[in-house]
Amino acid sequence: MNFVEPIRDLDTLENMCSYLKKTNERNYILFLVGIYTGLRISDILKLRIYDVKDKRQLVLREQKTSKQKFIEMNPILRRAIREYVEEKDTAEFLIKSRNNYNRPITRKRAYEILKELGDMFNVPYLGCHSMRKTFGYHYYKQTKDIALLQKIFNHSSPAITLHYIGIDQDRMDRAYKTFRYF
Repeated sequence: MNFVEPIRDLDTLENMCSYLKKTNERNYILFLVGIYTGLRISDILKLRIYDVKDKRQLVLREQKTSKQKFIEMNPILRRAIREYVEEKDTAEFLIKSRNNYNRPITRKRAYEILKELGDMFNVPYLGCHSMRKTFGYHYYKQTKDIALLQKIFNHSSPAITLHYIGIDQDRMDRAYKTFRYF
């Protein structure tokens, strides 16, 4: 797996959302689900319309951990999903492939979408996990609640969570930039 980073800059994040909303509604929903839920791409891609339509809460079993997860949907995400799924069959996958009958896009295609987005907005190291890390990074920056974020991500320690969301890297970057001998 390649090393990926969160999207740290809020203006860039907003511009990416605006671009996706104007150019590709499916990819916009993929991105919003990722940055507002912190779900892994494997869990996002298995969602169907009936999992989200007219729901306030996502209920799913995480593929990696087999743990059941309950996620209260953010109002921004709920509104975008409501508009997106309005005319769609409830049995369809939420992030449906255009090439295969009622199949989700592949993990590889999701990576390509995000990599192209990163290249377009000059955000290096962007991949599928960047959406999850972006959620964690900005949640931590706003709340400083590492204990809850650790629980959300099912990490075994706060140190793992801080490293995962890139806070350790921020601290190391700052240390290198500010270190002086004279």
